[in-house]
Amino acid sequence: MSDTRHTFGLFPRAGWQARGVRWVLVVAASAIALLVATAAHAQNFRVTFDVDRGNPSQVRLNGVVVNDGRSDVLDVYVTAEALDSAGKVVGRGITFVSPSIPAGGRATFAASVPAVPGAVRYRVNVSSFRVGFGSQSG
Repeated sequence: MSDTRHTFGLFPRAGWQARGVRWVLVVAASAIALLVATAAHAQNFRVTFDVDRGNPSQVRLNGVVVNDGRSDVLDVYVTAEALDSAGKVVGRGITFVSPSIPAGGRATFAASVPAVPGAVRYRVNVSSFRVGFGSQSG
């Protein structure tokens, strides 16, 4: 008797091992696509801030994060850094900004960094967020 089975697909006549490999490939491709989308969206923020040196032990950076992207963003954090004259980071602080910033929206923040001798300038960047799907506001 001859074997008349026909097999199609990536792994003909494969068992559970092939299905596992296919599942891993699908998950990996999805993760890569999400990372690329998140990295692309990170460029869609504008951050402005003012420096308040009123406290001798810490510098407060009061500002606004604007979401110029086309998607809502969730769980947004900023990293504030104090830099010396050579551009080396001499102090850092991480601050939660907002649970949600809609596309085209904005949220205020107040971040603190230690008052360090030699700090001549500051920078603030969005350091963590998730891309939302659809409107997250009520």
